Amino acid sequence: MSVQRAQLPDWATRFPQLFAPDYWAWADTDIQFSLERPPETLVSHIHLICRTSGGIVVCGAEGRRFLPGGTRDPGEGVEDTARRELLEEAGATLKGPLRWLGARRGDHRRPEPYRPHLPHPVSYWLYAVADVTVDRPPSCPPGGEQVTDVLILPPAEAAAWLAEGEDVPVADLVRLASAMGLV
Repeated sequence: MSVQRAQLPDWATRFPQLFAPDYWAWADTDIQFSLERPPETLVSHIHLICRTSGGIVVCGAEGRRFLPGGTRDPGEGVEDTARRELLEEAGATLKGPLRWLGARRGDHRRPEPYRPHLPHPVSYWLYAVADVTVDRPPSCPPGGEQVTDVLILPPAEAAAWLAEGEDVPVADLVRLASAMGLV
């Protein structure tokens, strides 16, 4: 039995700030969120909504609030990036497969990529849900973010905490994952 399109939720209407086109001045990049899965070769970053006992893992550093994740290293696969970033930013260990959520497409205005190995002029920031265990302090390698907060909060509280950091679209990622039944 097929589901008629009219029965599917209109996520863009429910989360307009998340799906709205945006411009990131810090990266000189036009951004657009989508539920379509990009080719892995175009993924430059991955960020995770981490499920663990007690809730969702959120991080803070240098006055910013964020979901754990970051930039792919040369030759690194998406799951390898997720595992490394979880240890660096949250002291967490991946406990199962990544569950696809969505991606932000970045159309870069700069003539060169952020790092030579990253896709350019189009790349994607991938968002996934993952089961993790937080079992140590974040490793915070030199040159990386010096994480000062690793919190485990119920999904609604995690979204509110992220939104207080003025990143409503990231908070809406948690709300979207919750609405989809992924957290």
